[in-house]
Amino acid sequence: MTRLLIVTAVAAEAEAIRAGASPGRVVVEPVGVGPAAAAAGAARLLTLAEAAGTPYRGVLCAGIAGGFAGRAEVGATVLGTRSIAADLGAETPDGFLPIEELGFGTSLLDADPALLKTLSEALPGALLGDILTLATVTGTAQTAARLAARFPAAAAEAMEGYGVGSAAAQAGIPFAEVRTISNPIGPRDRASWRLGEALAALTKVAAALP
Repeated sequence: MTRLLIVTAVAAEAEAIRAGASPGRVVVEPVGVGPAAAAAGAARLLTLAEAAGTPYRGVLCAGIAGGFAGRAEVGATVLGTRSIAADLGAETPDGFLPIEELGFGTSLLDADPALLKTLSEALPGALLGDILTLATVTGTAQTAARLAARFPAAAAEAMEGYGVGSAAAQAGIPFAEVRTISNPIGPRDRASWRLGEALAALTKVAAALP
Protein backbone atom coordinates (compact mmCIF):
# COMPACT_ATOMS: atom_id res chain seq x y z
CA MET A 1 0.00 0.00 0.00
CA THR A 2 1.38 3.40 -0.92
CA ARG A 3 1.41 5.80 2.00
CA LEU A 4 1.52 9.49 2.72
CA LEU A 5 4.34 10.79 4.93
CA ILE A 6 3.26 13.56 7.29
CA VAL A 7 6.15 15.46 8.86
CA THR A 8 5.71 17.66 11.93
CA ALA A 9 8.12 19.67 14.04
CA VAL A 10 7.22 18.39 17.52
CA ALA A 11 5.63 15.33 19.09
CA ALA A 12 2.46 17.15 20.18
CA GLU A 13 1.65 17.93 16.53
CA ALA A 14 2.36 14.34 15.49
CA GLU A 15 0.13 12.98 18.26
CA ALA A 16 -2.71 15.29 17.24
CA ILE A 17 -2.49 14.07 13.65
CA ARG A 18 -2.26 10.39 14.63
CA ALA A 19 -5.43 10.84 16.68
CA GLY A 20 -7.39 11.57 13.50
CA ALA A 21 -5.50 9.72 10.79
CA SER A 22 -6.51 6.36 9.34
CA PRO A 23 -4.08 3.68 10.59
CA GLY A 24 -1.88 2.27 7.85
CA ARG A 25 -2.64 5.02 5.36
CA VAL A 26 -0.21 7.61 6.69
CA VAL A 27 3.09 7.67 8.54
CA VAL A 28 3.48 10.59 10.95
CA GLU A 29 6.90 11.59 12.25
CA PRO A 30 8.21 14.62 14.20
CA VAL A 31 11.64 15.70 12.94
CA GLY A 32 12.51 18.80 14.97
CA VAL A 33 12.03 22.55 14.85
CA GLY A 34 13.37 24.77 12.08
CA PRO A 35 14.12 24.41 8.37
CA ALA A 36 17.44 22.58 8.80
CA ALA A 37 16.07 19.88 11.12
CA ALA A 38 12.99 19.55 8.92
CA ALA A 39 15.02 19.08 5.74
CA ALA A 40 17.42 16.60 7.30
CA GLY A 41 14.70 14.61 9.03
CA ALA A 42 12.42 14.44 6.02
CA ALA A 43 15.29 13.46 3.72
CA ARG A 44 16.25 10.62 6.06
CA LEU A 45 12.68 9.29 6.21
CA LEU A 46 12.29 9.43 2.43
CA THR A 47 15.64 7.73 1.85
CA LEU A 48 14.89 4.92 4.30
CA ALA A 49 11.50 4.26 2.70
CA GLU A 50 12.97 4.19 -0.80
CA ALA A 51 15.77 1.86 0.29
CA ALA A 52 13.18 -0.49 1.81
CA GLY A 53 11.22 -0.57 -1.45
CA THR A 54 8.24 1.23 0.10
CA PRO A 55 8.49 4.82 -1.18
CA TYR A 56 5.92 7.37 -0.09
CA ARG A 57 3.36 8.69 -2.58
CA GLY A 58 3.53 12.18 -1.12
CA VAL A 59 4.89 14.32 1.72
CA LEU A 60 2.82 16.68 3.82
CA CYS A 61 4.38 19.17 6.24
CA ALA A 62 1.77 19.79 8.94
CA GLY A 63 1.56 21.63 12.22
CA ILE A 64 0.45 24.77 13.97
CA ALA A 65 1.46 28.25 12.83
CA GLY A 66 1.01 31.97 13.24
CA GLY A 67 -1.50 33.69 10.98
CA PHE A 68 -1.32 37.10 9.34
CA ALA A 69 -4.02 39.39 10.71
CA GLY A 70 -6.83 39.89 8.24
CA ARG A 71 -5.72 36.87 6.21
CA ALA A 72 -5.79 33.84 8.51
CA GLU A 73 -7.31 34.28 11.94
CA VAL A 74 -6.81 32.05 14.98
CA GLY A 75 -8.63 28.76 14.41
CA ALA A 76 -8.25 28.78 10.62
CA THR A 77 -6.69 26.02 8.54
CA VAL A 78 -4.30 27.11 5.78
CA LEU A 79 -3.22 25.09 2.75
CA GLY A 80 0.03 26.40 1.33
CA THR A 81 -0.01 27.18 -2.36
CA ARG A 82 3.71 27.87 -1.93
CA SER A 83 6.20 27.37 0.88
CA ILE A 84 8.57 30.34 0.93
CA ALA A 85 11.92 30.69 2.70
CA ALA A 86 11.25 34.29 3.66
CA ASP A 87 14.65 34.97 5.23
CA LEU A 88 16.80 33.19 2.62
CA GLY A 89 18.82 35.96 1.01
CA ALA A 90 20.89 38.97 2.04
CA GLU A 91 20.45 42.27 3.81
CA THR A 92 21.48 45.40 1.92
CA PRO A 93 21.31 49.13 2.71
CA ASP A 94 18.29 49.25 0.40
CA GLY A 95 16.47 46.34 2.03
CA PHE A 96 16.28 42.57 1.84
CA LEU A 97 17.33 40.73 -1.32
CA PRO A 98 15.86 37.23 -1.80
CA ILE A 99 18.15 34.50 -2.99
CA GLU A 100 16.68 34.70 -6.50
CA GLU A 101 18.08 38.20 -6.93
CA LEU A 102 21.48 36.98 -5.77
CA GLY A 103 21.45 34.29 -8.46
CA PHE A 104 21.87 31.38 -6.04
CA GLY A 105 18.62 29.45 -6.41
CA THR A 106 15.03 29.90 -5.31
CA SER A 107 13.21 30.60 -2.07
CA LEU A 108 9.87 29.43 -3.50
CA LEU A 109 8.49 25.90 -3.56
CA ASP A 110 5.11 25.33 -5.21
CA ALA A 111 2.77 22.77 -3.68
CA ASP A 112 2.12 19.80 -5.94
CA PRO A 113 -1.05 20.75 -7.89
CA ALA A 114 -2.70 17.32 -7.68
CA LEU A 115 -1.97 16.94 -3.96
CA LEU A 116 -3.15 20.49 -3.26
CA LYS A 117 -6.38 19.83 -5.20
CA THR A 118 -7.00 16.64 -3.21
CA LEU A 119 -6.42 18.45 0.08
CA SER A 120 -8.62 21.39 -0.95
CA GLU A 121 -11.49 19.04 -1.75
CA ALA A 122 -11.03 17.18 1.52
CA LEU A 123 -10.83 20.44 3.53
CA PRO A 124 -13.42 22.76 1.95
CA GLY A 125 -13.16 25.31 4.76
CA ALA A 126 -9.39 25.71 4.46
CA LEU A 127 -7.80 28.93 3.23
CA LEU A 128 -5.35 28.91 0.35
CA GLY A 129 -2.26 31.08 0.59
CA ASP A 130 1.50 31.16 0.79
CA ILE A 131 3.11 29.89 4.00
CA LEU A 132 6.38 31.52 5.02
CA THR A 133 9.24 29.50 6.51
CA LEU A 134 11.42 31.46 8.94
CA ALA A 135 14.27 30.35 11.17
CA THR A 136 13.33 33.16 13.60
CA VAL A 137 9.70 33.52 14.66
CA THR A 138 8.31 37.01 14.13
CA GLY A 139 7.93 38.86 17.43
CA THR A 140 7.16 42.49 16.60
CA ALA A 141 4.41 44.35 14.81
CA GLN A 142 7.01 46.04 12.61
CA THR A 143 8.41 42.75 11.31
CA ALA A 144 4.91 41.35 10.79
CA ALA A 145 3.96 44.40 8.74
CA ARG A 146 7.17 44.19 6.71
CA LEU A 147 6.58 40.52 5.91
CA ALA A 148 2.93 41.14 5.04
CA ALA A 149 4.00 43.85 2.59
CA ARG A 150 6.74 41.71 1.01
CA PHE A 151 4.44 38.70 0.67
CA PRO A 152 0.90 39.87 -0.12
CA ALA A 153 -0.32 36.30 -0.68
CA ALA A 154 1.11 34.97 2.60
CA ALA A 155 -1.45 33.67 5.09
CA ALA A 156 0.77 32.06 7.73
CA GLU A 157 4.31 31.66 9.00
CA ALA A 158 6.01 28.58 10.42
CA MET A 159 9.51 27.13 10.60
CA GLU A 160 9.64 23.85 8.64
CA GLY A 161 7.72 23.89 5.35
CA TYR A 162 10.51 24.97 3.02
CA GLY A 163 12.88 22.42 4.58
CA VAL A 164 10.45 19.52 4.15
CA GLY A 165 9.59 20.72 0.65
CA SER A 166 13.26 20.83 -0.30
CA ALA A 167 13.70 17.20 0.77
CA ALA A 168 10.61 16.18 -1.19
CA ALA A 169 11.81 18.04 -4.29
CA GLN A 170 15.19 16.31 -4.12
CA ALA A 171 13.40 12.95 -3.94
CA GLY A 172 10.94 13.80 -6.71
CA ILE A 173 7.92 13.25 -4.43
CA PRO A 174 4.76 15.44 -4.35
CA PHE A 175 4.72 17.94 -1.47
CA ALA A 176 2.25 20.23 0.25
CA GLU A 177 1.99 22.11 3.55
CA VAL A 178 -1.00 22.52 5.88
CA ARG A 179 -1.15 24.63 9.02
CA THR A 180 -3.71 25.36 11.72
CA ILE A 181 -3.49 28.83 13.22
CA SER A 182 -2.80 29.11 16.94
CA ASN A 183 -1.85 32.78 17.21
CA PRO A 184 -1.56 36.02 15.25
CA ILE A 185 1.86 36.92 13.84
CA GLY A 186 3.47 39.78 15.76
CA PRO A 187 4.20 40.52 19.44
CA ARG A 188 4.52 37.26 21.36
CA ASP A 189 1.55 37.36 23.73
CA ARG A 190 1.56 33.73 24.86
CA ALA A 191 -1.58 34.24 26.92
CA SER A 192 -3.57 34.81 23.73
CA TRP A 193 -2.31 31.69 21.94
CA ARG A 194 -4.81 28.89 21.36
CA LEU A 195 -2.50 25.89 21.14
CA GLY A 196 -5.13 23.38 22.22
CA GLU A 197 -7.58 24.57 19.59
CA ALA A 198 -4.94 24.48 16.87
CA LEU A 199 -3.89 20.94 17.81
CA ALA A 200 -7.54 19.84 17.83
CA ALA A 201 -7.89 21.35 14.36
CA LEU A 202 -4.91 19.25 13.23
CA THR A 203 -6.80 16.13 14.36
CA LYS A 204 -9.77 17.19 12.24
CA VAL A 205 -7.48 17.80 9.26
CA ALA A 206 -6.03 14.29 9.61
CA ALA A 207 -9.50 12.74 9.87
CA ALA A 208 -10.53 14.44 6.63
CA LEU A 209 -7.57 13.19 4.58
CA PRO A 210 -8.76 10.91 1.77
